[in-house]
Amino acid sequence: MSKITVLLLAALALITFAANSVFCRLALDTYATGPASFSLLRLASGAGALLFIISCLNHSRKSVLRASEWRASIFLAVYVLGFSFAYITLDAGVGALILFSSVQLTLVAVALYEGDWPHIIEWLGWLLAIAGIVVLSLPGASPPSALGALLMVVAGIAWAGYTLRGRGATRPLLATTGNFVLATGIALPPCLLLLNLEHLPWQGVVLALLSGTMASAGGYAIWYAVLPHLSTVRAALLQLAVPVLAAAGGVFFISEPITIRFAMASALVLCGIALSLGYKEIPKSLKNKL
Repeated sequence: MSKITVLLLAALALITFAANSVFCRLALDTYATGPASFSLLRLASGAGALLFIISCLNHSRKSVLRASEWRASIFLAVYVLGFSFAYITLDAGVGALILFSSVQLTLVAVALYEGDWPHIIEWLGWLLAIAGIVVLSLPGASPPSALGALLMVVAGIAWAGYTLRGRGATRPLLATTGNFVLATGIALPPCLLLLNLEHLPWQGVVLALLSGTMASAGGYAIWYAVLPHLSTVRAALLQLAVPVLAAAGGVFFISEPITIRFAMASALVLCGIALSLGYKEIPKSLKNKL
């Protein structure tokens, strides 16, 4: 897979991640959908869509189960549940800051443990991108709920774990399908226990199905296809674009205003990502002088 293909697929996956944030924000905030029903519909519809695709490609169910990974499935279920329940009490901006800070710290810690030490220029790019997320998320936000913040931290660590497990995926579509099927089973008991059908409007159902079938099932399969071609640091860095993309989605689809803060944050994040990714392409002879 060429570098351009990897970056294009990664960009597509990041767009689907941002779409999930928009769908979840609309369902929980605008239409007061229950987080348990949203989470269960999201996972189950994603599993159903992937199983349909697998059957069209003539893959057997045994091949799906062989490609699935129980640790990744647990991480996926914990992420989806923590993400949905955290957004009951968190502002969207603060939630994004906590989520992706947790993801970044976990992935960077693992990268350092494995000996993947970034160059000072890559560190600078990462810090610029983090600064952009802070600018986007913190000003004007209300103090976060302790429980909501804890749930979002758990969700961030779980997503980092799911990303790390995907580095070894050799059959990404089959692995994603199996993970969704197992994650649905894992999430079923707590979701049924907390299910509230009085908070299940048809708009929330549609958004959960869109989140599951398009933004989650498709996006995660693409992400698993890309991960073997990315270092842990790069996988962490690229995901810093998601809050900016989610904020842009809010502007275009939820009629949220375009602000100077949004423009500044977007510039910082994109410049930071470009700086870190661009450093990898500098010839070695020039790198030694930096």
